Amino acid sequence: MLATSLRTAARPLDYYLVLAGPGGPDVRGIVVEEFVRHGDHTTAGLDGAGWTTSDDGWWSSASFSRGMRNDPEVRARVAPTSRQVAERVYRTLGGGDLPSEAVLRTYFRERLDLASAPPLRLGPAQPPSGFRERRVYRVLFAGDLRPEQVAHLRSRWRTTGGCDAGSHASGHLDDGCTLLTWNLRRIGRGLAWCVDLTVLMRSGATDTAVGGALSELTDALRGQGLIPVTTERFA
Repeated sequence: MLATSLRTAARPLDYYLVLAGPGGPDVRGIVVEEFVRHGDHTTAGLDGAGWTTSDDGWWSSASFSRGMRNDPEVRARVAPTSRQVAERVYRTLGGGDLPSEAVLRTYFRERLDLASAPPLRLGPAQPPSGFRERRVYRVLFAGDLRPEQVAHLRSRWRTTGGCDAGSHASGHLDDGCTLLTWNLRRIGRGLAWCVDLTVLMRSGATDTAVGGALSELTDALRGQGLIPVTTERFA
């Protein structure tokens, strides 16, 4: 379940292991990424850099970031991980101490631009009584979830039997200023997963809760092996 006090710190980088073969145990390097976001938390682009034992230094490739998301063969050779694991792998493979995130960002040289558009404005034009604003976000992911991974998310988010139609897991949080409700769905004829987040903001609510919720939901799905693709806004 989301923490009742949502994060206000800057989001850390995303880390991935580069595998020698699809799903294999041998690791050849790491990839680090960071989404570039608009003021409303939708994605504008994706920065990334990689390092493997066969390369001379760090490289940056928009085509590789794209392949991680739309090429099953590339996606099978990367696995989401944590900073701590990436540090250990980098040292074991002979890279030494993994640079700080400030230094890693200087290796981002080729950005993957992501198409953006104004919100589609689906749903009611006005928020419910007692709220000043309503937003709906969709975070799209590449990859697949096994039944036990879905069950883990249902347990983590304390999903009840009353979730929306088509939702595999759901949750909600009300911090007094912002009411957050999210649903995990399978979309695109079963080819992808997404989390839909509905945000109802009362007087005094800020964007901090929105950004924190999107970050925590994204991290939860990355923890199950999915790769985030983009964050869109529908209202």
